[in-house]
Amino acid sequence: MVMPTATGTIATQDAYEPRHAEDALLYRVIAAELETFLASARDRGHALPAFVENTFREFLTCGVPAHGFVRVHCDRCGDDRVVAFSCKRRGVCGSCGGRRMAQTAANLVDRVLPDAPMRQWVLSLPFSLRYRLAYDRTLVAPLLGAFVRAVFASLRRRARQSYGLRRTKCGAVTFIQRFGGAINLNVHFHSLVIDGVYTVPPHGPQVQFFELPAPSTEEVARVLADSAAGIAAALERAGLGTDDDCDSADPLARDDPELAALYAAAVQGRVATGPRIGQRTTQLGDPEFASDSPLQVSAKCATLSGLSLHADTSAATNDRAGLERLCRYMARPALATERLHRADDGRIVYRLRHRRRDGTSHLVFEPQELLARLAALIPPPRAHQTRYHGILAPCAGWRDHVVPGTKKTEPPGKPETPGVVVGDPPPCSHEPRRVPPASRIAWAELLRRVFAADALRCRRCGSRMRIMAAIRSPQSIRAFLKCVGLPARPPPLAPPRREPAAEFA
Repeated sequence: MVMPTATGTIATQDAYEPRHAEDALLYRVIAAELETFLASARDRGHALPAFVENTFREFLTCGVPAHGFVRVHCDRCGDDRVVAFSCKRRGVCGSCGGRRMAQTAANLVDRVLPDAPMRQWVLSLPFSLRYRLAYDRTLVAPLLGAFVRAVFASLRRRARQSYGLRRTKCGAVTFIQRFGGAINLNVHFHSLVIDGVYTVPPHGPQVQFFELPAPSTEEVARVLADSAAGIAAALERAGLGTDDDCDSADPLARDDPELAALYAAAVQGRVATGPRIGQRTTQLGDPEFASDSPLQVSAKCATLSGLSLHADTSAATNDRAGLERLCRYMARPALATERLHRADDGRIVYRLRHRRRDGTSHLVFEPQELLARLAALIPPPRAHQTRYHGILAPCAGWRDHVVPGTKKTEPPGKPETPGVVVGDPPPCSHEPRRVPPASRIAWAELLRRVFAADALRCRRCGSRMRIMAAIRSPQSIRAFLKCVGLPARPPPLAPPRREPAAEFA
């Protein structure tokens, strides 16, 4: 068997097949359909971008010892184990996505986020902007900046009203998610914002933190209105104007029509290839669970001109475990492979996390349709999915006084004398937690943190194993795998099939 880990897979003497059936299912589908999927695009003279093809091909090497591995050895009983390399790609691989999710959340909670209450602000965008932002990374920064400035303005405004503070600092971390719950292309922002402000008293260098009460629904609506105005101004500066202009000015359709078709279909939840081209994705559900009652709008939620803002999720100061769960949710991978299974007719069924109002609980894909949907969720290269703002930014002047484990320096300058503090609670001096310096979490520690499995614990005697070597040479890989009885060659890929009806939208 092969057990997925935070860095790849742990291969034992049985086979390459992953322990979890859903991981094996996705591997088998891509291995059987990838060459046909790529060949159908090349036949029309517009091959898919290299980053899409490379992501799929690297996924097929993830956890396969024939492509390289680390050898670990037990000195007590002489047992050997191989830990296969991971692909480290974004968008498709659930194992690498889980590793990245766990590492990002652990790093934020242990070494970045201060001991302060945190609140999640989620901004959803109109359909036309989702399509545009899927490939135009130069437009992401100004739109995200307009949203974060609106949230920070709300914090400063409430700080003046509650405490009379005039010069304050805010902080946030934003995750740019490309996907929705139905494996659709939905670029939106998850911002984890410190639910308060920082300031420096007039007599002393100690940074003080002022916790703010939760925003009201009216305040969330005001933040959304300010965000909409800032986004409209950013679009006008970019020469796009209104949402309708975003559709007309489409350089992706001109330069890469295949990818444009995939993105457009994934945004609308439609089929991009095959005989069902242009149709809605097949849905399954029970009409008995359909609801005709009016949609209940949750608290701290607002909508305006296709924009939607939600700010009802938070984590208390002393709830570090809850904060890590929230960070994992925001950094989660696009595809939950545990919800995949194959139907009797060969189609792939994906179970939705939440049942829809019309009773829909599952989506059904043909294998080629699933590959087309996954291709749209792969982020383009050099597109950062995590951004830091305000006092948490890398070059922020007060960052050393807030972020745990950093060396304290004098704050840059003295702010003006704050006004009279009105109301409770009083400000608290903020001393960052001290944590041991480390750039990355060890892979074995990540494995224990994510999968509750210890890759360095011997299966026979229970003692600690040690890493012997990383095997990358093809000759050495084949020789060692033959010696331990594992397949020395990777699983083969199915050859391409010629299907005239397989066309893109």
